[in-house]
Amino acid sequence: MPSACTIVTERLPDGRFRATCHLLPDAEAVAETAEAARTALESALDRHFRDRDLAGANPIDAVFRKLRAAGRKAFMPFVTAGDPDLDTTGRLLRRLAESGASLIEVGFPYSDPIADGPVIQASYTRALEKGLQLDQIFEWAKQAAPTVPVPLVAMVSYSLVHRRGPEQFLRQAQGAGFAGAIVPDLPVDEAEALAQLAAARDFKLSQLVTPTTPPDRAARIVRQSAGFVYCVSVAGITGERDRLPEQLHDQLRRLRQETDLPLCVGFGVSKPEHVRMLRDHVDGVIVGSAIVRRLENVTRESADRAIAEVGELVRTLSNTLNEV
Repeated sequence: MPSACTIVTERLPDGRFRATCHLLPDAEAVAETAEAARTALESALDRHFRDRDLAGANPIDAVFRKLRAAGRKAFMPFVTAGDPDLDTTGRLLRRLAESGASLIEVGFPYSDPIADGPVIQASYTRALEKGLQLDQIFEWAKQAAPTVPVPLVAMVSYSLVHRRGPEQFLRQAQGAGFAGAIVPDLPVDEAEALAQLAAARDFKLSQLVTPTTPPDRAARIVRQSAGFVYCVSVAGITGERDRLPEQLHDQLRRLRQETDLPLCVGFGVSKPEHVRMLRDHVDGVIVGSAIVRRLENVTRESADRAIAEVGELVRTLSNTLNEV
């Protein structure tokens, strides 16, 4: 609560006490004692100013602030735009939000993704074979984003950003409803210009740290990241795995010493046991291939069933992440 807010208490004719603040003339609290009235008004003002600050924040920052205040972790599913079609993707986003997603990553199909495993690569291929174009994704997102009550984050190759022009891409992405982006094939040595452009419009550019990233380079990456840090759990490409490496905990401890940004782990996370292993060490988990795989061979007729199945998976993993 701002220190400039002076709380004044007065005794009412009925013997109770009323507390008011000159900054917000309509704000008041009435209680049996002056101390209780003051305490009640202080709590109400704290909520008011906190909500006001969150309303002006980037949606990604706002989500993580709320989650941290509640002692909860972020569940971040990944879906491919346009697989099997954009209408189904929009319906899926809404189901993910209803099922416990805190943020949602939306993959922009690209013909030569460097970090994606066979499941996600295949989904990109399916979307591209149907003629999906970048402008179609932006136009679709303008309609879909307002119906999805959680932030959307673009997962996009720098080739698409470069081809459109970095400033133009950021303008269109933000205008379409994306709150940030992950550009997995943009090394930190070449990311400064894009990071500055993104920061200037409060568009969060989250960057990746891998298990093989040297400590000094990891420090540079987290300093340049915004929104959250994408912590890659294993070296290599995305995909489902039977287990996650024990050394991941050491990596997370080192990163926590470098930044206060949320640390979110992806690549290989697909099972409740993975989530249980991570939840005490991270601010969020990211699940991609386990979701995208359930959309393989989906038709318009079978889309409802696939969306329901994905929703149940997300609900299970999200509940596991935040179970007491």
